[in-house]
Amino acid sequence: MTAEEVQALLGLMASTAVTGADDEWRQTWTYMTDDLLDDGTVYDSAYAVLPHLVEAAAELPPGRSVDFWVDLGVIVTAEDRPPVPADLEPGFSAALRLAEQAAIRSFLTAGAPAKVCVQLALSCVAFAGHHIGAALWDLQLGESHLALLCPGCDCDTEILKFFVDPVRPPFEAPQLPDPDRAPARAGQHPWGEVAGALEVEVLGPEWEPFLAVAREVAAAGVPPETPGQAALCLVAGMVAAKGTPQWAGGEWARQLALLTEHFRCWNCEQTWTIADGLVGPDGARPQSPPPQSSTPADSSATNATPAAPAAPAAPAAPAAPAAVETTGEATPRLRQDGTALLAADGTTWSRITVFSDSAPGSSGGVDSLTVASIPGGTTLVAGAGAGTGARTGTGTGGRGELRLWDVTDGRLVHGPLPGHPDRVLSMAALPLPDGRVLLASGGDTGTIALWDAVTGRPVLEPAANRLGEVTGMCGATLPDGRTLLVTATSRGAVRLRDPATGESVGRLNPSGRPIRSVTAVPVSGGHTLIAAVDTQGGVHMWDPAVDDPWDPGAAVQLKDRALSNAGHRVAAVAAVPTADGTLLATGDDRGAVMVWDPATGTPVGEGLPPATGTAGLPVMAATTLHDGRSVLVTGSRRGHGLRVWEPATGAVRQILLDVTITCLAAAGPAVIVGHDHGVLGVPPARR
Repeated sequence: MTAEEVQALLGLMASTAVTGADDEWRQTWTYMTDDLLDDGTVYDSAYAVLPHLVEAAAELPPGRSVDFWVDLGVIVTAEDRPPVPADLEPGFSAALRLAEQAAIRSFLTAGAPAKVCVQLALSCVAFAGHHIGAALWDLQLGESHLALLCPGCDCDTEILKFFVDPVRPPFEAPQLPDPDRAPARAGQHPWGEVAGALEVEVLGPEWEPFLAVAREVAAAGVPPETPGQAALCLVAGMVAAKGTPQWAGGEWARQLALLTEHFRCWNCEQTWTIADGLVGPDGARPQSPPPQSSTPADSSATNATPAAPAAPAAPAAPAAPAAVETTGEATPRLRQDGTALLAADGTTWSRITVFSDSAPGSSGGVDSLTVASIPGGTTLVAGAGAGTGARTGTGTGGRGELRLWDVTDGRLVHGPLPGHPDRVLSMAALPLPDGRVLLASGGDTGTIALWDAVTGRPVLEPAANRLGEVTGMCGATLPDGRTLLVTATSRGAVRLRDPATGESVGRLNPSGRPIRSVTAVPVSGGHTLIAAVDTQGGVHMWDPAVDDPWDPGAAVQLKDRALSNAGHRVAAVAAVPTADGTLLATGDDRGAVMVWDPATGTPVGEGLPPATGTAGLPVMAATTLHDGRSVLVTGSRRGHGLRVWEPATGAVRQILLDVTITCLAAAGPAVIVGHDHGVLGVPPARR
């Protein structure tokens, strides 16, 4: 983004402000947002540019600036935002105040489609400085389920069939904001007219108490200290007042009002408002649910469809994961107790291996794992992440450290091995034809390094790669006998590399879409296909044995219709070894998994439905047990729960750990769990 481009956009906006016509600026602004925001990350340049654009947008006719204010709301509530530089902070803060006034003027003028009205109302609340505006990123109205993250323990809770359109509220309206906690904003603010606009009947008389809360919040100017429940009442009232058509505005407003209820975390059993779980811990406090409200804890209430819209059951979050076994039996739950996994009756299921120098209080967490089988029978687990300095603010900053352990007893074999200039995000083991085993590591600033797994010494010093952070790595064997390293980045660069030099010898991913996850899928002796998923949820299959990246070779793409029919927006991929060959598993952010035949691109079996405690950015690993059964272990980053699934039978059991999971790997019949303080070896079967 150049100064000339910014000036050109300002000129187009000024022209529209005068003529009231010509929406050419909209297209230019759409292109510019890619230079300000990328996949949830706001660039530093936004703080210098946005005040000028806000000033120009404030002069536009109110009905023509709605999209701009929605986009701006997305930018200012993005999860990854660098601090505003001190010299830009006064101008940026003033721009937000102007944006608040102009966006509210747009709301009062334009009757936007209900969905856009939701986004505009949340943007207005965000400009006022309230954290509930972050719901722009997480709220998916129109879906039947609701995914929450417990502010107390970070466990995921998914409430199935949550959104309904009741004529009568299934619970009482939240209390009005405490004036001592949320005092009215001093001076002039633009929310008075909004309070007046909430005199509507579209919700029905039973919802009037919710509108009373909304008016109170608006009249006070939406102080940042206002409870999230009350701020959501305001957003719901705004959608009811201006969302079009009127019936759609009323329906969506009722759905928003349902978010003011409580839920109980299935893990820590604390009770929170749904608003807290929707947007994170800012301002969250454990709640004592009102006695007249049914605390969402009954999974049967959650999964049951209301008999009639007029009298739905209160939204409910299950206290335990829904059973998903095809046998219809309850899902067995195991919980960690020190180094033991205990069954529900308190008996020991198996023992956990705590890898040495990786216990809580040691040098830091592990962000990536891989397993190296050394000729002669030794199996090593390699783990890497950020060094001590990166986590404590002392010393090495963002440098990475690697460790290698013996999988049998968790004994540290090599490490910590310093020298990675950035935090390690991905790793892969490369067994070479000459008997050597190399480890590849990729960092968050794009560096790539190679290590000897036996000696722990660097084979290739970390080398810069300006193609983006290395989001995935795997090895690929070719029919001609070569073994290549596959690296994928957040900018969509997928390269085949010579493991001896690290140099690129081929390219994949001709579409250039940013890659989120990548895995190798063996399809025949000496031939590996590569499966990858992009940030839009699309799955790609490539054959590294062909020179032209557009040539599919032996790769067969997954059936789009099967993906769309299942509502499966893929976020991670993993190879699943079976007695008959290798299958491909795809997981989504809801915790659902599908298994595919890579030879035909068609799904195999029924798949694994979503479940409480495993929704979120997925991690997966597949292995074969001693008796030959294949199992897939799934979880989510920042979660605490694992599901062990046998695709052949549909049997599922859940393991609840006392650590925050970051990554998974498989080593023989064991599952290796990387977490925020180190590494655990967890047996997926009883010992």
